[in-house]
Amino acid sequence: MLFKKRDPNYDMSFLDHLEALRWHVVRSVLVICTLGLVAFVNKELIFDGIILAPKNTDFWTYRMLCLLGQKLNIDMCITQIDFSVINLDISGQFTTHMWVAFVTGCVLGFPYLVWELWRFIKPALSDREIKYSRGIVFFTSLLFLLGILFGYYIISPLSINFLGSYKVSEEISNQISMASYINIVTVMTLSCGFVFELPMVIYFLSKIGIMSPAFMRKYRKHAMVVNLIVAAVITPSPDVTSQMLVAIPLFLLYEISIFVSAAVERNKNKESIA
Repeated sequence: MLFKKRDPNYDMSFLDHLEALRWHVVRSVLVICTLGLVAFVNKELIFDGIILAPKNTDFWTYRMLCLLGQKLNIDMCITQIDFSVINLDISGQFTTHMWVAFVTGCVLGFPYLVWELWRFIKPALSDREIKYSRGIVFFTSLLFLLGILFGYYIISPLSINFLGSYKVSEEISNQISMASYINIVTVMTLSCGFVFELPMVIYFLSKIGIMSPAFMRKYRKHAMVVNLIVAAVITPSPDVTSQMLVAIPLFLLYEISIFVSAAVERNKNKESIA
């Protein structure tokens, strides 16, 4: 019954929809719990290999920044990150382990969650809408993954390096709580994952007529200013190079969103002519 198929043409009542939604949620929770359990068991990989990696000077991002600085004749090498991560709560490491495993399960299971959501919505769509929505699960998952990678390799290390090494006095040493450190990594990384869904958001807004490519082109300059402000806010490091590393992908996302909106508008025009 767990994987019972439904006839898309079946006229379902409200309770039938609730029953179908319940099984979609059950399957999604099972997948998240399974992936979370796998993450829980592999704590060395999750913590030492991924979460705590950006606090080490040999992290990939720092090595690439050093190479970039050498080409630009700018000293961008990070040779020291002067802080330590400590635990202040007797149950802190266990509860953090549980929370990180759950978040990891959600991230890894995101494509499946989108697929289940699509399976629930699909029967209510027309054949034409299904045709134009083909590949939505793939592109939504791909954008989320790209955002996660961008947040982990760009935003998180820049934030950790600046905030963790910042001092108002040499008399004060930085000892960062484990909860604070993990909160920075997860929030920055997940936020970028959802920000990268901008083209998909524009797609749906264009479908319902709220957004148009003409509007986005008209306010492109305004959007660039907003992108620069957002890049400055989410990048603690005050140097221009770090801010541009964040701003450029945001510009690209906006341009991709214009292209997506234009494609939706062309399809609407074809439908009206037909």
